[in-house]
Amino acid sequence: MTITAQYNTNFRAVTYPVRLYSGEGALENLPAELKRNRATRAFIVCGRTVSRKTDLINHMRRILGDNCAGVYDEMDKDTSISTVTAAAAAAKAANADMLISVGSGSVTQGTRVVAILMAEKRPVDELITQYPEHGAAISPKLLEPKVPILNVLTAGTSAQNRAGSAVKDPNRNHRMEFFDPKTRPVAVFWDNEALMTAPLSLVKTTTISSVWRTTMNLGATRVAPLSEGDRLQAFRLSRYALEHLGDGTDVSARVAVCAAAFLQNRDADDGGMAAGKHWVERVVYAFATALFQMHVHVGQGEASAAISPTVLRKLGHRNPEAMALIAQGMGVWKEGDDISSAPEKAAAELERLFNNIGAPTRVSQLNIPRDTLPQICDNAMRNFNADPKREFIKERDYLLEVLEACW
Repeated sequence: MTITAQYNTNFRAVTYPVRLYSGEGALENLPAELKRNRATRAFIVCGRTVSRKTDLINHMRRILGDNCAGVYDEMDKDTSISTVTAAAAAAKAANADMLISVGSGSVTQGTRVVAILMAEKRPVDELITQYPEHGAAISPKLLEPKVPILNVLTAGTSAQNRAGSAVKDPNRNHRMEFFDPKTRPVAVFWDNEALMTAPLSLVKTTTISSVWRTTMNLGATRVAPLSEGDRLQAFRLSRYALEHLGDGTDVSARVAVCAAAFLQNRDADDGGMAAGKHWVERVVYAFATALFQMHVHVGQGEASAAISPTVLRKLGHRNPEAMALIAQGMGVWKEGDDISSAPEKAAAELERLFNNIGAPTRVSQLNIPRDTLPQICDNAMRNFNADPKREFIKERDYLLEVLEACW
């Protein structure tokens, strides 16, 4: 049996303007970006580690000179609503007309919410995705103009050139989700010095996330003609980064993760997601997001690695052709193999890859209490990216069984 993806001619492609600066001295282009966007008061948003344990923020302040309006360096891993609210207040007090995020996924997402809170006049509860008891989720339109954003990455992240953000509130049992296309960055920086500030542990979790995502994307049974090349190259780059993960001095591996995530997003913008996502991808993403949001010591990459093999085995049969394409892309399934064997072959190969770098392949390896699994499952029921039509809630009990099997 031959399995090939079919070209999909029914798609929507949107090109968003963004400039990308990569390599040695890339940050020297910061003043040019301020000038291009007619900004004079750039406000930096980052976490404590990069601000207080490296010279990166001081280096950026020297480059910006009098155009640096201030720094907020209290952003946390969870992207807490309290920190983004405080950052927005600080940026407004500084009369900021541009935001510069410095970090990886949490800071990048959080800075988008800072821009939203600076501009929108409505209460926060009216700005986030709504989940009616019955029916699809609703993402409110946020119409106020937003200040331009520059994203300086310290590690690769798919958040770098997107418009959605998730924020944690300890008083809620699910993420607060914001979406505004006007918060897409006007420029992204992959500066060598900035990327080398990230500890190897962070590089590891972002690389695992990239490998997982680009592998799952191979399962598209219908591909838009504009996006296929980006999808395949993103997969190759993530595998390259995984192979070179052990060399903490190799900036090319870190850039490869950045590039893989960037191409993954461009794949989506060029209509690559028009045919929809398969069940394994959606469920792993929802479970992993809920898990690392609840347990702050767990990285998103490790959460995805721990959940994926079992979900492949439990849910792969729902999208057999997608599983065959994934296994085929990983080099473990070929023409003539029984299509029903594809989920197991893909699961075994992912286990091999993750075991080789010491990543977990069972949830029990994440050092979390088993009795939190039902809450993780419940929190996964509210995830717009994974389940905008709210199909999961109808299968909550079975999905909990699947999560329990991941233990």
